[in-house]
Amino acid sequence: MTDSKYFTTTKKGEIFELKSELNNDKKEKKKEAVKKVIASMTVGKDVSALFPDVVNCMQTDNLELKKLVYLYLMNYAKSQPDMAIMAVNTFVKDCEDPNPLIRALAVRTMGCIRVDKITEYLCEPLRKCLKDEDPYVRKTAAVCVAKLYDISSGLVEDQGFLEQLKELLSDSNPMVVANAVAALSEINESSPTGQPLVELSTSTINKLLTALNECTEWGQVFILDSLSNYTPRDDREAQSICERITPRLAHANAAVVLSAVKVLIKMMEILQGDVEFCNTLSKKLAPPLVTLLSSEPEVQYVALRNINLIVQKKPDILKHEMKVFFVKYNDPIYVKLEKLDIMIRLASQANIAQVLSELKEYATEVDVDFVRKAVRAIGRCAIKVEPSAERCVSTLLDLIQTKVNYVVQEAIVVIKDIFRKYPNKYESIISTLCENLDTLDEPEARASMVWIIGEYAERIDNADELLDSFLEGFADENAQVQLQLLTAVVKLFLKRPQHTQGLVQHVLSLATQDSDNPDLRDRGFIYWRLLSTDPAAAKEVVLADKPLISEETDLLEPTLLDELICHISSLASVYHKPPTAFVEGRSAGIRKTLPARQGSEEAPTQEATVIPNQESLIGDLLSMDLGGPTIPTPAAAPVVAPTSNVDLLGGGLDVLLGGGPEVTSNVGAAPSTTGLLGDIFGITTTPTMYTPPKALWLPADKGKGLEIQGTFSRRSGQIYMEMTLTNKAMQAMTGFAIQFNKNSFGLAPSVPMNVTALQPGQSLEYSLPLSTTGPVQRMEPLSTLQVAIKNNVDVFYYACQIPLQVIFLEDGTLDKRVFLTTWRDIPSANEIQYTLNDINGGTTDSISNKMTRNNIFTIAKRNVEGQDMLYQSLKLTNNIWVLLELKLTPGLSYATLSLKSRSLEVAPFVFQAYEMICKN
Repeated sequence: MTDSKYFTTTKKGEIFELKSELNNDKKEKKKEAVKKVIASMTVGKDVSALFPDVVNCMQTDNLELKKLVYLYLMNYAKSQPDMAIMAVNTFVKDCEDPNPLIRALAVRTMGCIRVDKITEYLCEPLRKCLKDEDPYVRKTAAVCVAKLYDISSGLVEDQGFLEQLKELLSDSNPMVVANAVAALSEINESSPTGQPLVELSTSTINKLLTALNECTEWGQVFILDSLSNYTPRDDREAQSICERITPRLAHANAAVVLSAVKVLIKMMEILQGDVEFCNTLSKKLAPPLVTLLSSEPEVQYVALRNINLIVQKKPDILKHEMKVFFVKYNDPIYVKLEKLDIMIRLASQANIAQVLSELKEYATEVDVDFVRKAVRAIGRCAIKVEPSAERCVSTLLDLIQTKVNYVVQEAIVVIKDIFRKYPNKYESIISTLCENLDTLDEPEARASMVWIIGEYAERIDNADELLDSFLEGFADENAQVQLQLLTAVVKLFLKRPQHTQGLVQHVLSLATQDSDNPDLRDRGFIYWRLLSTDPAAAKEVVLADKPLISEETDLLEPTLLDELICHISSLASVYHKPPTAFVEGRSAGIRKTLPARQGSEEAPTQEATVIPNQESLIGDLLSMDLGGPTIPTPAAAPVVAPTSNVDLLGGGLDVLLGGGPEVTSNVGAAPSTTGLLGDIFGITTTPTMYTPPKALWLPADKGKGLEIQGTFSRRSGQIYMEMTLTNKAMQAMTGFAIQFNKNSFGLAPSVPMNVTALQPGQSLEYSLPLSTTGPVQRMEPLSTLQVAIKNNVDVFYYACQIPLQVIFLEDGTLDKRVFLTTWRDIPSANEIQYTLNDINGGTTDSISNKMTRNNIFTIAKRNVEGQDMLYQSLKLTNNIWVLLELKLTPGLSYATLSLKSRSLEVAPFVFQAYEMICKN
């Protein structure tokens, strides 16, 4: 009979019966009773009253019974912590049992019992098990260290378990090595600093690669993930790693294959100079990726999402494998859509005929969503592969002739983009599009058709009648259609002013007087003001040449793509979002990225022009000053081409007309008078970062006559500890040395203290350069630095506070779109507001300049309803990014500061830095 019988008991007085059976002298009866207890616990019954009786059953040599008792303990120890202590002696005893299975079981169970009182007793048995002669016990103990770190990280560090764990990386057993790597990876992710606990060296890498061939598939995944974080010393080592990892591509497990692909792509980035080797490696990567597509649909989807990233980064890898992405009739819709996306990315002049033939067939399918995507894909192919554009347009016209409503509407949407890409080339088909005007009922299709009519009004004889027909139901139209109608009618008026004056007055009246939509009203007033003040200027603005669109508008932003490539085979590569966007509290501020290419500087790439989304109001916030002069940004922030010369919704027109708020960015601001004088006379005048006044760190009575006053400064990217040393004793002081305790930012002296002698009554100014490569440990408060200073008299200790601005890095600026994406990715729970008082009537320009001198960079600036708003970013030395929004109301002595960051613990100190900088 099976164990299912234990789950069918519903007798009254069952607990009492179980209690007596648990205390039975016969082992078989005890085992039966414990099984019944576990069954009751599994179905949700409360059997905690039996805790002491079950614990008594631990004293047994029967492995099965011991496992059952340990399972019960793991479940109830947290609710009965005082009684759980009863089991500690047995745990400790079991950790020394001759049977390695019992030793491993004991240490595993102790690691799973999250009770502080038991954790204290776990240390000694765990230390022994980490050095156990049996590899099964060692590998179990390695995982237990990670569990213990999650319960008490300080205890693990103090007891030296991390060092023992690192030693296991050199173990002779491959599974022990794999578990040690897995444990260290887990600890790294949950570490508050995010700093790597072990620096991989060449010898360590060789040991991991040796273990890779012999451990289980999941062990291989952990080792490969660890290897992906290693940057080889030279090309030869990178090639050696590639050759030893390549056999993993033939593994049966998809996770192992994708992890191997991740490592190889990173190595290819390093080996860009060796074209022949990279080409050979690319050919080896294609077959395993294709093989993944023969799995079940769920695995196919995960593989396709990863392939989508790989194709964006390395399109050559799969350029000859188009056919494997052709859609099968029985594919689930999520697989079909993903395959379609990859087909478009791989489309080229060589295979476009095949692709178009497939897409045209897909457009006759029964699944509406898939058909829409297929029609849109034809348009994207026309934009991407220029020689095929005419053929694509012909295919779209054939689809329009089918008169299938949703096909027609989708075709019109993509034809609008084709007109943008190839102006004055395919406008002959406009008459065919106008024939389908009455069938359009979707907002996007109607808006696209209205745009076409307005853009090419001079070619359409009855354009005024067509637009007038739309205006009859203006109030019922979607906001997207209303905005397009307003712009289209103004375009028509500027092209045919004699016959359309009544029409433009009618639409302006509808937009400004009858509408509740603030965007529509604002645009209406702008057009009204333009047309009434300077029609010539209106013509230059409204009828300005538009930038050509690119097929790359749907590509991921390059820095995000590099980060996601580092997370291939994880959930991030399926979501196409960085882990920080959906996982809280693990490596919050740390982002992975691909290494810089060796050998030569990377050629600047042509950025795609992005089609702005009219409904993206936050996007408008940051595009306010895109019309300003372009200054090259630091390499850390990718440059994105502006979407247009003037942002119509951003207030740029007010500047052109000589009224309204001036909207500029600090990047394009006019140079100061001092800067101009410096240019004229050849003098370099670099404004300095704010340095707080010196504070008394060590009074003379505590320093046995040595008094230290000090502060911190940052000059040319270097942090200094500025000290005034005064000898108030009666004897000379010599032999000075200084040392820092572990601190939150890894500050440490970068050179020994060079003070030879300090005579009685003498004061000495001394600047000590600091580095940020020292040991890191979170302090309370975060900015605390504990210092020990030694001389011939004694050793003295004091603590001081680090002003946070000295650890703001010079590469803390972000591109506007990266800023916007990051701001959206950070959850609203990670936003804090603060009121800055007594800002001394500072203007946005003066505050922006002050902040820039202190490595707080203004990304964009705007004025909203009389409030000046600055969008700023900064980066701390341990790669924590902070994004800020500063609101100032002219005439008021305070401002509101909103902060967003993955690491909110830095917020109070950032606010403190703002207070100090603004007031000085």
